[in-house]
Amino acid sequence: MSLPEAFKDELRARVPLSDIIGKRMKLVRAGHEYKGCCPFHKEKTPSFTVNDQKGFYHCFGCGAHGDSIGFLMNHDNMSFMDAVEQLASLAGMQVPKSSPADEQRYKKQSGLYDLMEAAAKYFEQQLHDQKNKKILQYLKERGLSSDVIKSFRLGYAPDGDADDLQKSLLGAGFKTGDLLDAGLFKNSSRKQGDIYPFFRNRVIFPVLDVQGRVVAFGGRVLPAAYGGPPKNGTSGKDAPKYINSPESVIFHKGRGLYGLSRARKALGGGKVAVVVEGYMDVIALAQAGFKAPVAPLGTALTEEQIEALWKAMPEDNRTPILCFDGDAAGQRAAARAMERVLPILKPDHSVKFAFLPEEHDPDSLIKAEGRGAMERVLKNAIPLFDMIWQECARGRDMAQPEVKAGFRAALTRRARNISDLSVQKFFINEINQRIDGAFLARKTSTGAPAKKAYARGKPVTPGLNTPYRPDSVKAQPVKSRKSRQIDRMRVLLGLMISYPALYDEFGESLGMLPMADTEYDNIRQALINLLDTHNNLDYQAVKQHLSESGYGKILENIFNDALYLHAGFIKPGQTLELARQAWQDVWNIGFRGAKTA
Repeated sequence: MSLPEAFKDELRARVPLSDIIGKRMKLVRAGHEYKGCCPFHKEKTPSFTVNDQKGFYHCFGCGAHGDSIGFLMNHDNMSFMDAVEQLASLAGMQVPKSSPADEQRYKKQSGLYDLMEAAAKYFEQQLHDQKNKKILQYLKERGLSSDVIKSFRLGYAPDGDADDLQKSLLGAGFKTGDLLDAGLFKNSSRKQGDIYPFFRNRVIFPVLDVQGRVVAFGGRVLPAAYGGPPKNGTSGKDAPKYINSPESVIFHKGRGLYGLSRARKALGGGKVAVVVEGYMDVIALAQAGFKAPVAPLGTALTEEQIEALWKAMPEDNRTPILCFDGDAAGQRAAARAMERVLPILKPDHSVKFAFLPEEHDPDSLIKAEGRGAMERVLKNAIPLFDMIWQECARGRDMAQPEVKAGFRAALTRRARNISDLSVQKFFINEINQRIDGAFLARKTSTGAPAKKAYARGKPVTPGLNTPYRPDSVKAQPVKSRKSRQIDRMRVLLGLMISYPALYDEFGESLGMLPMADTEYDNIRQALINLLDTHNNLDYQAVKQHLSESGYGKILENIFNDALYLHAGFIKPGQTLELARQAWQDVWNIGFRGAKTA
């Protein structure tokens, strides 16, 4: 039985060849390929290569060569149809029957790829047409270079009154039905039989599948100054900022990722994937030198998209960074992503969470503060376990024992959502270790702390709504009055560094803060001088300036794991209101009327 090429292409796209071969022999990542000793002849030096992007294996020793179907036939001694059935099962696909209807359907699917490529070329030509130079100028004023515009194949869809696209595609031999099936045109409700272009007067972003084929488009509305619709136009509603192609037989919004096809080589070489919100964020990161930015396609991040990222990354480096806005909406989006990741976690597969300053997206942050600011955001990414801890702790008063018990139960419920039992077991073990280390103490028969036990102490509780996020370290033994005072100084310094916007309100208090240690006094003075002379700094810029001024070691002492056990709120990422409440509570508890020890 012959199978349509489009069906076999889809099999290769959904089930990477390295997954098939890697389950049967040892493969080692070598750049954008894998290498191993050939399974078809005896050899000591690896000459067998596997290339997922091209979808074939090749041995330079014996000449063995083929795709995933051929490998199963030759290695597992399968028949052609048995190999196809196995791959289709792994891909979640139905093997097409040998009927004229099925053959016609796959032929049509193959034709849609050609249609979308022709449309992409048309949109590119329109962007660079002299009559649309104002649109190209808009993109350049947004900071996009000519190379980036060309690399991402950006284009322009003319106003809806123009029928050039329709004429161009019909003239190339495509049918009206194809134009509708691909989502490039819609049926008119005004006149039966008429169609109109789906994208009109918008900047066009071609969306590619993992094999680099154009499968859809995103369209961004133009500002009114560049010919876009006026705000609250004739319909009384603003035009949506972005629209995306409807789903089709070659495009599924929840499965692909914008930028993944161009990021695959970098991911194979060990670069970390950065998942951002939209097209312009991906392009801005790429232009700034980040090698593997990707974005969902107008939807929240899905399980299939996370799985696709993991498959594109090396086995020992499957932890993409999910980057969100720092506002409340970004926090909610991160929480939803966390819930989607948990059931599909596997050994050595995870994610991290990074949060932007509230007033920025990646594009605006890079424009305002440069690549270094974005690097700092990614460097401060939160591991998945810490994200779960933060979410479960949000709004809990950890001074109450029953709340601590509820906290443990909430963490455990989240961990139970992990389908892989080995990962689930380690998560629950980590929960118990951290909870016990943070809250529980053992005593000897005399009532004194045991030699190896840790006392809980009394955590600083900065208000009922403050997230409580300790790290994986044990609580420290009870300290002297001076040590406790130094800890409180570290908390307040840490709060001011993490939330420099507090300086306008609490700068005078910072200057009056009694210091029990010369090093802390020095960094306090440096911080005051910095915030006196620079406005609107974020915490990453403050930390970088202090570190470059010779305070790196003392910063490590301030922002260390032990302090997070009772002051996890000093970590960036909370709201300014919570940080303000934390400052007031810590000041009132520890410093009102205090004297230097």
